[in-house]
Amino acid sequence: MGILNNIFSKVFPSAQATVDHAVEAVKDKVGDITGSVKDTVSKGAEQVKEKTEQSTSASNVDVTSILDNLAKKHPEALNWKTSIVDLLKLLGIDSSLDARKKLAQELNYTGSTDDTAAMNTWLIKEVMKKIAEKGGNITHLFS
Repeated sequence: MGILNNIFSKVFPSAQATVDHAVEAVKDKVGDITGSVKDTVSKGAEQVKEKTEQSTSASNVDVTSILDNLAKKHPEALNWKTSIVDLLKLLGIDSSLDARKKLAQELNYTGSTDDTAAMNTWLIKEVMKKIAEKGGNITHLFS
């Protein structure tokens, strides 16, 4: 699982639970079946996962409230709205430079990863954009 998908699973927790539950339900029906039937069911599980993810994308999740609530419980004061490091910390995801470089690569960052300030600024904007594309309501962050 990529770092962005890890972010999504933390920001959209109920969606991930639904996807996992659907996949497990299909896998449970597989039992001891082998060969092509098992492949067919596995493909079916993947289709269920894709359809669930698509329906999740259409939903409107108040990401700001979710993250604000997490921030209230966090022992550190974090500026997750403007700092990729703080967002990753808030979500319990590795925020090291190496992890951020991997996220930049995953998101096709074209700048220099040695210019960490520019990369970090781009990353927080890009991650928020991806969250919005996935159905997260964060528009008031950018007004």
